[in-house]
Amino acid sequence: MKLAFHGAAGDVTGSCHLVESLGKRILIDCGMRQGSRELDDENAEPFGFDVSSIDFVLLTHAHLDHTGRLPLLFKRGFRGEVISTRATFDLARLVILDVAHLHEETASRGVSAASERNGSQAKPPLFSLVDATNSLGLFGRAALYKQTIEIAPGIRATFYDAGHILGSASILLELNEPAGAVTVLISGDIGNAGRPLLRSPETPSSAKFVVMESTYGDRLHRPFSESVAEFYEAVVAAIAGGGNVLIPTFALDRAQEILYFLRQGVDEGKLPPALPIFVDSPMAVSATEIYQHHPEAYNAEAAEFFARGKDPFQTPGLRLVRDRADSVRINDVKGGAVIMAGSGMCTGGRILHHLRHNIGRENASVIFVGYAAAGTLARRIIDGARHVNLFGDDILVRARIHTINGFSAHADQKELVEWQRSVAGKQQTFLVHGEPPVMAELARRLDPPVTLPTLHQVFELK
Repeated sequence: MKLAFHGAAGDVTGSCHLVESLGKRILIDCGMRQGSRELDDENAEPFGFDVSSIDFVLLTHAHLDHTGRLPLLFKRGFRGEVISTRATFDLARLVILDVAHLHEETASRGVSAASERNGSQAKPPLFSLVDATNSLGLFGRAALYKQTIEIAPGIRATFYDAGHILGSASILLELNEPAGAVTVLISGDIGNAGRPLLRSPETPSSAKFVVMESTYGDRLHRPFSESVAEFYEAVVAAIAGGGNVLIPTFALDRAQEILYFLRQGVDEGKLPPALPIFVDSPMAVSATEIYQHHPEAYNAEAAEFFARGKDPFQTPGLRLVRDRADSVRINDVKGGAVIMAGSGMCTGGRILHHLRHNIGRENASVIFVGYAAAGTLARRIIDGARHVNLFGDDILVRARIHTINGFSAHADQKELVEWQRSVAGKQQTFLVHGEPPVMAELARRLDPPVTLPTLHQVFELK
């Protein structure tokens, strides 16, 4: 039995772990390295294993850094079965087709630019829409929470609600080798407990080996109520001053959660009743529709909301924007609107155009409500950059910058420690999906022994 780490080892994105047992090779996640490297050569590098030998891919959830290289896996020879929850499949289909379109579009622009440079060659796309579509055809059985699936003789998998995004899961593998049974628990991304839509994370009672994320392993989140109150205050202050509020938004979960709080703020009179709200992201619009189709994944309070025929994301001033021309017209709004657009880390997408028109205005506000990786524009703004370059223009940052980390979909240090300690019988814990100093800080607080694997490192499971 072997466990290998081919992504998110000493890094915060690109999750990809390989379990070998009973002649089967099982990949847990196949994610893209994100941040400033999304379209770089790093994602085109070899996986570190024979792709055609993989029998199964189990997905913890639909985020790009856990699913984004599935089309490349197919392109290089994978023909096995992909297993996930139904909600993860619906969201992953959206994510995978979107990133394939982005890669083709970027490559097409590169070909045009290369042709202008005396016919030089541009880089081909990492994978095509055809690769993406074919990889989606490999999705097979749908997992239900706490219902064990025998994925192969002697190998069973149980998905537990991770409370991170819709359909997210921690996965327990039971490997019944002749020499004895071994259990491996892969956390995926662990959610922040007590959120308004999703259930709190669950864990199995025991596991011998634990692979655990560590994104926020060095800090505590503010109480949710304080974060929501600060969010309302920032919106109200900008609107009162005639400025726009920009929210760089992750399309999956964060957009829906912010819409939930905007709706709640309007209902409770904390925000103007006809507050103009633009969701300027085709993916976020589609993801919101998917969220509306999976009430089984919500906590009891949110499920009851759906049962009464109410939409928890709808407000009178909401405008869902898909068309690019409609996106451009948002810039005609002189002030007093909330504009949500991707990408959340400001590495691309429509948020860049809105930043170009607003970040230089003193009465505007930019509210960051999610993680920003090192090297991204979002991180530079959060860290206090006085100037930003947008489409060739050097712009002085005059807008008010807010960072509200209480909205994070990741567990904080206290929750991570409690999650790990709740798993009995641990023989070893492996920390992944975090920046090295953060992992080192968290490791000191966990039940030992704790290992920080390096990229492509392989461990024997005994």
